Amino acid sequence: MHLQLPALPGFYRREPFAPGDLGYVPKRARLRPNNCVVPLVGGREAFPAMLEAIRGAERYVHLETYILEDDGTGREFQRELVERARAGVAVRVVYDGLGSFGLPARYVDELRAAGVEAHVFHPVAPWRARWGLNRRDHQKTLVIDDTVAFCGGINIGDEYKPLEQGGGGWHDMHARVEGPAVVDLARLFRRTWLAVGGAEFPEPATSMPDPSSAVHTVRVEVISNTRLQTRSRMRHAYVHAIRRASETIYLMNAYFIPDRGLRRVFAEATRRGVDVRVIVPSTSDVPAVYWASRHLYARLLRRGVRIFEWPERMMHAKTGVIDGVWSTIGSYNLDKRSFLHNLEVGLVSVDRTLGERMRAQFLHDVTICREVTLAEWRKRSRWNKFLEWFFFQLRYWL
Repeated sequence: MHLQLPALPGFYRREPFAPGDLGYVPKRARLRPNNCVVPLVGGREAFPAMLEAIRGAERYVHLETYILEDDGTGREFQRELVERARAGVAVRVVYDGLGSFGLPARYVDELRAAGVEAHVFHPVAPWRARWGLNRRDHQKTLVIDDTVAFCGGINIGDEYKPLEQGGGGWHDMHARVEGPAVVDLARLFRRTWLAVGGAEFPEPATSMPDPSSAVHTVRVEVISNTRLQTRSRMRHAYVHAIRRASETIYLMNAYFIPDRGLRRVFAEATRRGVDVRVIVPSTSDVPAVYWASRHLYARLLRRGVRIFEWPERMMHAKTGVIDGVWSTIGSYNLDKRSFLHNLEVGLVSVDRTLGERMRAQFLHDVTICREVTLAEWRKRSRWNKFLEWFFFQLRYWL
């Protein structure tokens, strides 16, 4: 069952594909056709959809997350995972040692007692096997029975629930996926699972029948950096699509520290008359990254990039849409840590209907934000300038 997306201003249907659209990706052969991708906004939409999919699992549930909290949301997921395990479904969970550092051992013990297999990625403890500090598992995926999967920026915690539900009201995006791309996400989980010492299990199906439904039109590439040869693939995907842009480049990025090459292609795009806008947080859960990111604002503003700050609460999304054709939802931030160090995963899609849906969401979100102007930016205090400069020097370690 597909969730009904809320109507947003400016959203209209277009043909899903047009001649030349494949030019937005560097390697056309990597795109998987015949997928359905449904964007989900925040925990309000993502959590109910994920829990519903878990309840319907018949063979397996594979959950991988950076942060797993022992709070209301974490307990809700725990109950559903335990229920499925007791019903004979194979349930496997991978969580990151640093991101889930405060997770009580009791929580994991309760999962295991019910038959859930759970492993930590790089525990922050030198005396434990496979420990680590710098390389983190930042992927957030859920795969069910090789038939449906979820991928994006949302962790398992109350921060992502709406304020009226007692949550933190963080803004983020996830995606529900059906079609052949699910197999790629299933393989990705298996690779991480074996790396953390999980017991062997059969590989996912090598292919899926072509769906007859008209909604399965989206071409998708699942991009991850779990292997050395794929470390630069997402950055390359961004650069290639930005160079192709002729109308709009709309990005939302929680930890935005673009390198010199990315800043250059942004500048080239604005010189071509492309409307380049970026939504960033006005407050951050990682203050050092917040200050390092702000060090670049003046350079970007001078080159015509428009910067908008999300008000009050954390904006945690990692999305992009270019010309209403190319779009991405995932866990990648535009910084060195995502591109070089952490395990990340993102969906890159080529589809005009999905692209317009993503563009409409961005235009809706930007109305909530406050635009940063160059004149205003030049008036900030010397102390702020020092903090920005100082943490920017540490950007490769943040």
